Amino acid sequence: MACRQLWASRAASYLRISVFHRSFSNVVKDLKYADSHEWVKVDGNSATVGITDHAQDHLGDVVYVELPEVGATVTQGDSFGAVESVKATSDINSPVSGKVIEVNEELSSSPALVNSSPYKDGWIIKVELSDSGELNNLMDSEKYSKFCEEEDSH
Repeated sequence: MACRQLWASRAASYLRISVFHRSFSNVVKDLKYADSHEWVKVDGNSATVGITDHAQDHLGDVVYVELPEVGATVTQGDSFGAVESVKATSDINSPVSGKVIEVNEELSSSPALVNSSPYKDGWIIKVELSDSGELNNLMDSEKYSKFCEEEDSH
């Protein structure tokens, strides 16, 4: 396994592809991250929010996701819902402020999408941004990777 990772790392280096040397979870390059392990993908004035691969990995198998109502107001850093797993229940904090314009209804019948596809099918809410300047308070993928490594070493 280590030999395969070394080969993949060298190949990626040769091809000038960035790789994160973390075996426990994936970090997507073009997203922003909160220190409470939520990600945000901005598209114009709207943002898609979910929990990170790192968070779902620590939670274990997700069995229920508490979603807010469409039209609800969310505030950066405040809880808007919860994820319940076989191990624990954890609040979901909003990485941005704004109005909820869509919730992922699929999570009601398939909460495990948060585990199997945290950055794609397992998204949680979409928000109409009220202050895009708040994005400056979030981490990029490189900083988030280092944050996770430091957090896990304690």
